[in-house]
Amino acid sequence: MALLGSWTAQRWLLENGGRSLLRAGAQLALCCSLQAKRYLLTDDILKLHEFQKKKLTTLYQIYGKKDLYFQTIEEKLQRNGIILRDELKTLLHLCSTQPDVEFAKRVIYRYHEENKNVMFGEFRFGPVFLRLCYELDLEDIAVELLKDKTLHGFFSDCTSFNILMDMLFTKGQYERAVEVLVQMRNQRVRFSKETYILAFAICYKLNNPNSCKICTTLLEEIEMKGDHLPKQAACFAVAFALKQEEFVKARKLYSQIMNTDSKLCNNLLLLIKVHTSTVEDVLQFLEAAAQAMGSKFVKKTEFAEELLAATGQKLKSHTELYTRFNIVYHRLKDAGQISGLTLDQMLCYTPPELTRSNLHLIRNRKTSRRTFRSLQSTLLVE
Repeated sequence: MALLGSWTAQRWLLENGGRSLLRAGAQLALCCSLQAKRYLLTDDILKLHEFQKKKLTTLYQIYGKKDLYFQTIEEKLQRNGIILRDELKTLLHLCSTQPDVEFAKRVIYRYHEENKNVMFGEFRFGPVFLRLCYELDLEDIAVELLKDKTLHGFFSDCTSFNILMDMLFTKGQYERAVEVLVQMRNQRVRFSKETYILAFAICYKLNNPNSCKICTTLLEEIEMKGDHLPKQAACFAVAFALKQEEFVKARKLYSQIMNTDSKLCNNLLLLIKVHTSTVEDVLQFLEAAAQAMGSKFVKKTEFAEELLAATGQKLKSHTELYTRFNIVYHRLKDAGQISGLTLDQMLCYTPPELTRSNLHLIRNRKTSRRTFRSLQSTLLVE
């Protein structure tokens, strides 16, 4: 059966008594949406919803024959038959339980043994398998396979490692996430922008001597290469330096952030000022934010309640300064400029991104798609 649209596929299934499969598909969709809890990686990287759609499409195509398909692959394993690329792709998209994934592991080992010397550019199964593990909460299996030396080259892309680190990060398994990062380095897999964000986030969460060493090493490497640290990674590095009470280092890292016009950056700056500037400077910074004029549609600077409380605690011994602080605090509160989010929550928040398929909707087009005439000239005529 050719690929069906969502509505067409549902109609076909209903007409053929496939209500149970539709219910299973709906449950799968709900499960994915609930389990796809993101902290750091965007949908463009995780692609969990895209993976989910592919799974549903595969279920439609192989409706009622999943067990038979698994049996066919099992027979191939028994007689040492060659596992084809499309067979493994279909198998991974049919997996819905841990036993299914355990069977898929055997197939992966066989497939890799047969294809470990394929030329670069061949389809990469690593991200597909990691998305499957992410969906089913099978991080143990993912770590096991990624660290297995006999599968060296199967997970040769940075996306596989990034997805696994994100999975471990969301579960609070920071030590294991560091192991994956080290494994990535040992396998000489290129670090991407997302890898650096995850690396500094994990180091920030661990906050121990080992993570401090890793963070320092990465910063030195980036500086030697002349690369630019992604903004989100830089914010984690600043917050980590503040945790380590390396306030001068935190100020230096903050100065390297290109665009600091955000709630997170303003809160980091407040924390840096509290530890490195005079009390007068801190108060002037808060007063300027409270007095900022502008349209009601323009978002004003917000500060975390916890940081303002810490600032006030520091000023309690100075009556006059504490009075000034209370005045500016109430101004900020009345203007709705105090946030209940903690600094940690601000750091771990990943705003949704436009998908690539929708980018054409916001690009400034210069010609009409209908008449192929200049849009500017058309507007002038009207």
